[in-house]
Amino acid sequence: MNASELQKLKDWLVDGARSAANPALAMAEVCEGLVKAGIPLWRVGVFIRTLHPDIFGRNFIWKAGAEVEVGTVDFGIQDTPGFHTSPLSIVFTQGREVRAHTNDPEAAARFPIVEDMRAEGATDYVALPLPFTDGAINASSWTTRQPGGFTDEQLNALRSVLPPLTRYIEIISLRRTAMSLLDTYVGNRAGERIMAGQIRRGHTESMNAAIWLSDLRGFTALSDRLPSETVVDILNQYFDCQVAAIRSHDGEVLKYMGDGLLAVFPIDEYVGDEQQVCSKVLEAARESRASVMAMRYAIGDTIERFRFGLALHVGPILYGNIGGGNRLDFTCIGPAVNLAARLEKIASRLQRTVVASEGFAGICRGGWSDLGEFPIAGFSKAERVFGLADETPAA
Repeated sequence: MNASELQKLKDWLVDGARSAANPALAMAEVCEGLVKAGIPLWRVGVFIRTLHPDIFGRNFIWKAGAEVEVGTVDFGIQDTPGFHTSPLSIVFTQGREVRAHTNDPEAAARFPIVEDMRAEGATDYVALPLPFTDGAINASSWTTRQPGGFTDEQLNALRSVLPPLTRYIEIISLRRTAMSLLDTYVGNRAGERIMAGQIRRGHTESMNAAIWLSDLRGFTALSDRLPSETVVDILNQYFDCQVAAIRSHDGEVLKYMGDGLLAVFPIDEYVGDEQQVCSKVLEAARESRASVMAMRYAIGDTIERFRFGLALHVGPILYGNIGGGNRLDFTCIGPAVNLAARLEKIASRLQRTVVASEGFAGICRGGWSDLGEFPIAGFSKAERVFGLADETPAA
């Protein structure tokens, strides 16, 4: 063992692995540093649980001579036979080390992955816990092709690196968790601003944006006649019909308000190309309309069908922190948002699915029908409203 190289690696980790631009590169440097110190690694895996609504965890796989592979697994992995027969499940649930020589028939019978490793030339496999300071246990796996497997000296050296490695992983994991939670609850752009320090009440900025405001038709009656759990399930499926389209066209969902959804499509990021942004919004609106029309929900012997209303507008908004005391909301306000809300009510009155302001329809020309002028509550003058030409009012 090269004690000097081993200590150099530990010091590098304690100092925050500053020379590594991202976690994958940091893992590569750790594994290559361990090999340089005299630990004959062939394959290494690090498996980290995440706090994310769709992702159970992330994995980082290093092999000698190859780039680190980064992947994710969903919550379904917990129900797979492969997870329950893996040494990693013992590490996650019991927090203890598991070692298996690949030439041990009992180990191969108990853990199928050991036989897979043996077929690839591995001689020894050890799974080690990565305990976080909050008590959470994550896991790592270490394999070698060295004849006879790891020596006691090599394993002890490996174990000595785990404390600084785990602290580094925990710090990176906490940062990612913070960003993931902000992305989940306030949106990606808002999350980036909050993480960058935009956290004080009244800290706002102006933005030119296309505005999307929608709601589900008949939601009050639906809520009155169905169990709350069913209503929640319907709402989740209904929002799925919109969110995928909004995000794939560079929009950001800012808020759910019961059955209402507020989203913005920033124009400033496109160097003032309003037409490009509004075209994307219209594409997302058509996709959402088709998805909601195709949505079906079985309740007893009845198949429920759904309709929604969507108002599109474009204009300046104020985007940032608004609230009382230390309870803030990252949202947008302004006359443009108010007008979008009024237009959505007009869409309901006209039994239309998608309506747009004159400003939006004027930018994204073609495919519109002039529905006339309507007085707008709180506004000094009437607003001309447009509907999609391929849509007829619902009966």
